[in-house]
Amino acid sequence: MALVNGEKWYDTAGDTIHAHGGWILRAGDYWYWYGENRIEGNFVSCYRSKDLREWEFCNNILTVNSRAEKTRVRADLRLVADTVEGGGEFDSRTKVNIERPKVVFCKKTGRYVMWAHYENGRDYSCAGVAVASCDTPDGDFVYHGSFNPYGMMSRDCTLFEDDDGSVYFISAARDNADLNVYRLQDDFLNVGRFVTSLFPNEYREAPAIFKKDGRYWLLTSFCTGWAPNQAKYSYADRIDGDWAPLAPASDETTYMSQPAFVLDIPGKGLYYFGDRWGGNGYEGGWGPFVYNDSTYVVCPIKIEGDSLSIVWQDEF
Repeated sequence: MALVNGEKWYDTAGDTIHAHGGWILRAGDYWYWYGENRIEGNFVSCYRSKDLREWEFCNNILTVNSRAEKTRVRADLRLVADTVEGGGEFDSRTKVNIERPKVVFCKKTGRYVMWAHYENGRDYSCAGVAVASCDTPDGDFVYHGSFNPYGMMSRDCTLFEDDDGSVYFISAARDNADLNVYRLQDDFLNVGRFVTSLFPNEYREAPAIFKKDGRYWLLTSFCTGWAPNQAKYSYADRIDGDWAPLAPASDETTYMSQPAFVLDIPGKGLYYFGDRWGGNGYEGGWGPFVYNDSTYVVCPIKIEGDSLSIVWQDEF
């Protein structure tokens, strides 16, 4: 089954794949694809595949009914913004927003840990992180709450696991003006150290970081709401070192998409995964925007020396 860029993709049951702003993790014989699912009481869904082509729906791993459990961190444990007036059934208008979920496996605890962007569902004033965990990659995640790392804003975000097992959390801060980098504690349930702040006053979001041949690479987009713009890249020899000035990685709209993550596929190379928010009908803000019509764009990444480019292809 061909996965055509910009068209809706379907799982093995014939249902639309909702894994927006997502992340792919390898565990055992499967690739697990996590992403936003805003339908009804869902927050994050999980799919799995052996070949990255046919995707089987596993579970809605974080929902309004997920179990909440505090860790040592004082955190807000709400998964809905308000109680339904009169005690009626769940109303989707009361949901918080859980965006850009990323999942890593913690060898120390044997748990899969999710970090995401948290908002109250009404506006973007919270600018916090949400943390959840599970003992399996596709089980029911336990919600540990939301907070602001070191009291700072945290919006679009990603995770990165380095060669030594250290995991870093990168997120947009100061009303998206900067990108902050934190190293997580050993159990991955809290930030352990503020590392650095990147690209001050350049208003970058949608970070996607990876490492290739000992060098760190970072893709980001400019802040233009749901409308696409030109992704840019930077690189550094140390994650806490000096990063190169931002440079264009694609055409003016990144093929009508925004970065979600970069996947290194053994024997195939690096692939850019992006979201085409609102689907093909949404072009630069001119057409109608429907979140659940959002689709995916997956393209190979080409690196030559200090140059990186996202190369268009019709199908993944």
